[in-house]
Amino acid sequence: MKRFLFFCAFVSALSASAQKTSKPTWPRHVQVSFAETNQRLARELPPVITPDMEWNATAWKNEKVHTQLVLWGNKGVKNLQVTVTDLKDAEGNIIEKENIVTGFVQYVMTDEFKGGCGYRKTTDFDSSLVADIINTDVSSIKLEKRSTQPVWISVKVPADASAGEYTGTVSVQADKKYDLAITLKVLDKTLSSPADWTYNLDLWQHPASIARVHNVELWSDAHFDWMRKYYTQLASAGQKVITASIVNEPWGHQTYDDYPGLIKWTKKDDGSWSYDYSLFDKYVSFVMSCGIKNRISCYSMVPWKIAFTYYDESLQRDTVFTGAIGTPEYNEFWTNMLTDFTRHLKEKDWFGITAIAMDERPMESMQAVIRLLRGIDPNWKVTLAGDYHPEIEKDIYDYCVASRWQFPQNVLIRRKAEGKISTWYTCCTEALPNGFTFSPPDEHVWLGWYTAASGMDGYLRWAFNSWTKSPLTDSRFTAWPAGDTYQVYPGPLSSIRFEKMIEGVQDYEKIQQLRKEYKAAGNLTKLNELAAVLEKFSIKALGEKPAAEMVKQAKSVLNQ
Repeated sequence: MKRFLFFCAFVSALSASAQKTSKPTWPRHVQVSFAETNQRLARELPPVITPDMEWNATAWKNEKVHTQLVLWGNKGVKNLQVTVTDLKDAEGNIIEKENIVTGFVQYVMTDEFKGGCGYRKTTDFDSSLVADIINTDVSSIKLEKRSTQPVWISVKVPADASAGEYTGTVSVQADKKYDLAITLKVLDKTLSSPADWTYNLDLWQHPASIARVHNVELWSDAHFDWMRKYYTQLASAGQKVITASIVNEPWGHQTYDDYPGLIKWTKKDDGSWSYDYSLFDKYVSFVMSCGIKNRISCYSMVPWKIAFTYYDESLQRDTVFTGAIGTPEYNEFWTNMLTDFTRHLKEKDWFGITAIAMDERPMESMQAVIRLLRGIDPNWKVTLAGDYHPEIEKDIYDYCVASRWQFPQNVLIRRKAEGKISTWYTCCTEALPNGFTFSPPDEHVWLGWYTAASGMDGYLRWAFNSWTKSPLTDSRFTAWPAGDTYQVYPGPLSSIRFEKMIEGVQDYEKIQQLRKEYKAAGNLTKLNELAAVLEKFSIKALGEKPAAEMVKQAKSVLNQ
């Protein structure tokens, strides 16, 4: 009898073990459900989710909110389509379906962090397909047998919408028609428009990359037409800064595409200099017309490789100046240019919003450049993204520190009082938080919360659109983890990462607005509640708890 009982227990244990380790199976028929947006669903595996046929969301007026719809099954569908209805409330108010955008999520090759920075071979890293591209350019798609297909759904609540509870339907035409419910509660609060957001978002732009992927001539009319689509997309995320290269290859050609300068430098036969600003002026004016107009960051007097190209009339060819930073030769070379550039910017009425920008450069080089600039005009602004150096902090107008640094609170308070900008950035150095194609999506939302918690003004990242060779299929690069060099895709197509970044920026703006309202009303209870939530956001805390969990717990204070 004891042997029989032991045998039964043994079989039971094996069965329980098998249940724990068995993979989910593909259902016979197509399955449809809403899913959390912090999930990157694998294409080759059925999702492990609790089926949910209703999306419940809360939003402010003028806010964009999103969800993920997912389809999967053991049966293929040739022509999968998704449609939506208007959203209506009990009073007859309508949020028209034109405010609802659906996009099929597509997969791209990614790799892994594995040390982060440094040149890499794809064979040395674990690679996989990951959900990231949001394709809004197609109205239908083929669902392969035994595959998972996410659909991204965004609702932009009109600024003039009435507060209330709205309902509607999203319909999926697959092997049959599936209807899922949308319930959207619109609060009586209004989010400001992206142009008025206080969050200093600085994603660096790469014009030549746009020309290459669309096979148009650099700086042609067709090139500017394509750039407008991308730059208006970026402006809608609250971008504040124009990336303007005043020399060729300010980052030492560490990108797949060239990075040409916008100013033509010429050394004339008599030894004097002339500078052609026509392309610089055209480009800056163009980007401003797309809605990005707060600042112009000019890269760079201290590039990653000290090599400045100019045309020498006496030699009848391009040549390169390589004088070391701070030497008399370097100072003379740049004094000529800066003197003329200062004059030109003042004529254009751009001097007050223009800064000479440097990226991760040594403090000694920065000090030499600052001295030179102050000698030309004491009102020159300087931008630096890099380590925190108290020796030069007061000289930096827009100071962006790496995530391992924090501004001392007294310094941050003083900088705000002086009207200076204090931000932070991530790059290939940090495993988290980050925006690689394999990063958990809610880490991009987390950025906005951490910015608010730290008291800083915004976030910077290289880059918005410095694409790899085949960005729509492979986000891996010869250097740095996959997805590090771009946040959107050719099309322009958005990404899960980019939409999540916008969500974080919106949360930041809501936090700032609520702070003002609570202070004005003397509501210390709500102020303290908000402060208590923000205190939980730190780089150290993120290492102990997933971003999705932190963000989910925090969001309730924004939508009361």
